Amino acid sequence: MSIRLEHVSFNYASRKAKSTPTLQDINLEFKDGEFTAIIGPTGSGKSTLIQHLNCLIRPDEGKIFYNGENILEKNYPLKKLRSRVGLVFQYPEHQLFEDTVFADVAYGPQKMGLGPEEVKKRVRAALAMVGLDDSCHLLHPMRLSGGQKRRAALAGVLAMEPQALVLDEPTVGLDPRGREEILGEIVKLHREKKLTIIMVSHSMEDVARYAERVIVMDHGSIPFDGPPREVFARYRDLEKIGLAAPQVIYIAQALRRRGYDIRPDVLTVTEVKKEILRVLKGGDMKCN
Repeated sequence: MSIRLEHVSFNYASRKAKSTPTLQDINLEFKDGEFTAIIGPTGSGKSTLIQHLNCLIRPDEGKIFYNGENILEKNYPLKKLRSRVGLVFQYPEHQLFEDTVFADVAYGPQKMGLGPEEVKKRVRAALAMVGLDDSCHLLHPMRLSGGQKRRAALAGVLAMEPQALVLDEPTVGLDPRGREEILGEIVKLHREKKLTIIMVSHSMEDVARYAERVIVMDHGSIPFDGPPREVFARYRDLEKIGLAAPQVIYIAQALRRRGYDIRPDVLTVTEVKKEILRVLKGGDMKCN
C-alpha cells in the first residue's frame, strides 16, 4: 500500500468558504505499514490534507496516487478507494446513527455489496479488534460510554478492512482512561494487523510515544518531516510556528543547564528516567 501526493495545492477561498486554510505544493508519500503523525497549529491544513487521501476533497492542482494509480482520474473507483483508505473524523461517535452497535458497524460492509454472512463475519471481527464484546452488539450506540462510542465508530471503518487508517484527532474530548484505551487499540492494530496509520494529533507526548514519522504542517506547507527524535530536536523552530516539543525534552534541557549530563534527545518519560538514574548512579554531573 502506498499513497503519494505530487505538487498538491488546495484553497478553500476559491470555493467561497469563510475560512481559507490551504495546501501549497505538497509532495508526500505514505508507505505501507508506517505509523505517521501529522502535527501543526490550528488552521495549518492538517484536516484538509488527510481528506485528500481518499478524495473526499479534490485538489486544485497536483496528482494523488494510491498504489501507483491516479485517484483523480475520471473513472477511478472512489468507492473502493474509500474502503481501502478508511478515514475517521473528529468526534466519529457523532456519526453513529443505527439502532444497534452491530447494525452501525455493518453499514459500511453492506454498502460494499457484501453478502450477509461476510458482513456478520466482518462486524464481529471489527468489534473484537476494538474490544467491544457480545454484550455491546445489540445496545443502542447512545448507551455506550464516550470511549466505547469512539471504538464502535472505529470498528465501522475497520469492518471494511482498510489498508490504511487515517485518524483526525482520535482522542479529542476523551478522559485520560478513554484516551489510553483508544490509543492502545490503534497501536495494537498497527502492530498486529500491520495497518498503515496516519494520525493527526495535538498531543506531542502521544506522537513521541507511538509515531515512527512526524510531518509538521504550517500554513499549508511542510517545514519538517522525519523521525520524531529528529523533528522534536528542532523544538525551538517548532515554537516559532506555535508548537511545542514533548515536556520531557524541556525537562532534559533544564537538567542539562543544571549540569546533569542528560541526553538532549530523550522523547519519553521512560527515557528521561533512565538518563537520570544513569547520571545519578555514575555520579557524573558534568555536561560535555
